Amino acid sequence: MKWTLTAAGLLFLLYPVFRPWEDETTTQGAAAAMGSAAWVASHLFAMIGFILVPIALLEIHRSAAITFWVGAGLTLPYYGAEDFALHEIAAQPNIVELAEAVRYNPVAVTTFAIGLVGMGVAAIMVALRLRTLPAILFAAGFALFLPQFFTPPAVRIAHGVLMIVGCVWLAWASARSQAEDPQLAAA
Repeated sequence: MKWTLTAAGLLFLLYPVFRPWEDETTTQGAAAAMGSAAWVASHLFAMIGFILVPIALLEIHRSAAITFWVGAGLTLPYYGAEDFALHEIAAQPNIVELAEAVRYNPVAVTTFAIGLVGMGVAAIMVALRLRTLPAILFAAGFALFLPQFFTPPAVRIAHGVLMIVGCVWLAWASARSQAEDPQLAAA
């Protein structure tokens, strides 16, 4: 569990660090950002992180793991479109309009938001159960996942730092607690 959640935290940090930060409101900026290999890699980092977290949560809080899986399941199709579809259409002269059509499709953006909220709820469930600073930081990172999309790159990178701190600290603190009292494992 500790290595799975640690890896997820690292991936959530790499996501904003490696993401290209061009002006996506312009054709040139959108094409440069979305057309790059860094775009694909960075978004893939987040997607793999979303897959790893509930695996680790199985040892901490099973109900939260299930809630997180549902949230991730609703979020991942949007990430796939953001990653792979936008990358493929980056060379189109109307990339900005196409990107907006992909990003703001009503069903896609709704399931994305519900999924991110679901993952935030799952993380808060963990914090409420454990009542520790690592769990609170973990919950804060996921509760802020949706709002951070509306902030500048520096804040989004700072959010990545919060994610790695929360995930890694929770992973190692939980592993230590479970080693001391095996009955603390999953509820």
